[in-house]
Amino acid sequence: MARLAQTAGLTDVQSEILATVRQFVDKEVIPRAQELEHSDTYPADIVEGMKEMGLFGLTIPEEYGGLGESLLTYALVVEEIARGWMSVSGVINTHFIVAHMIKQHGTPEQKQHFLPRMATGEVRGSFSMSEPDLGSDVAAIKTRARKTDDGYVIDGSKMWLTNGGSSNLIALLVKTDEGAEKAHQNLTTFLIEKPEGFGEVAPGLTIPGKIDKMGYKGVDTTEAVFDGYKVGADKVLGEAPGKGFAYMMDGVEVGRVNVAARACGIAIRAFELAVEYAQQRKTFGKAIAEHQAIAFKLAEMATKVEAAHLMMVNAARLKDSGARNDVEAGMAKLIASEYCAEVTQDSFRIHGGYGYSKEYEIERLMREAPFLLIGEGTSEIQKTIISRGLLREYKSRS
Repeated sequence: MARLAQTAGLTDVQSEILATVRQFVDKEVIPRAQELEHSDTYPADIVEGMKEMGLFGLTIPEEYGGLGESLLTYALVVEEIARGWMSVSGVINTHFIVAHMIKQHGTPEQKQHFLPRMATGEVRGSFSMSEPDLGSDVAAIKTRARKTDDGYVIDGSKMWLTNGGSSNLIALLVKTDEGAEKAHQNLTTFLIEKPEGFGEVAPGLTIPGKIDKMGYKGVDTTEAVFDGYKVGADKVLGEAPGKGFAYMMDGVEVGRVNVAARACGIAIRAFELAVEYAQQRKTFGKAIAEHQAIAFKLAEMATKVEAAHLMMVNAARLKDSGARNDVEAGMAKLIASEYCAEVTQDSFRIHGGYGYSKEYEIERLMREAPFLLIGEGTSEIQKTIISRGLLREYKSRS
């Protein structure tokens, strides 16, 4: 059992789930990740294995066929999977966010319609806020849903849908005319069912194709173009137009814990690779781990891994308790993603010239880690969220 990134106070069920996932990652994911990532191949067999383990229903209540586990369990599972290959964690990340949003805000009919099939992995979710002309400025969304006599018509383009082609359910944030003065109160979340695949997958909905990325390969990242797409009013999440922003932000808090967990997983793997290589590689008659420069670097890397893990666990436990965790989730995402990039680069340096070779796993991690600095909000956005929360909490009375 590794010393780093251990979590106190887990139940026997949680420990058993994590042990099973870790075994799956060691046996099925790590040995195949390099080949699948370099060929940009969707990990279909691995996804089927996760279905059989019940991971798609991890946080879905038992009454809908899921395991009913906590956000903490989910985050620790994601950490284990990302340790093997971050792209596999991406397959379930947006699925978990959409399931959480439906569980928390959906109507009884929407819960019954979606959650049992999401628990088995038959329905897999993707999550869509971003657009080609905007990133973090969500209130500036241009994609619009126009109300008609029998529902809505959606027009516009969305960007950066993880699982955009392989999913068959999109949680879609668009602008609706609610007459509200504040821009974010004119945003509505729709639950869009669609076939898997690329091209015009439904009348008025086109998934153009996979975006070619520096890393995070295997999992598909896409655009989604809506042109006169018709959807019924019953597909408004919670049947409450104008509340989509709040629902999405609730999902994003889950997503930020997820990104922190993924960053922890990559950092753990980068450290594992570095500490193993440093004990095998010899210079000047001894293993490089015995040189103080490398030993100190390993100590710093391990400390960062541990700190990021603890902050991620704290943010997850706060969310599970029902408490507001926007500041803590922002802190966890900020520190975990920044430390992940630093630990991965230190591992790369320890590998020396071999780290630049595609034969070594650290080369892949070097391309994956930067994504986490951006996903679910950049570090600068996290600092904005954190500072606003702190100023709210420590409001001056002068």
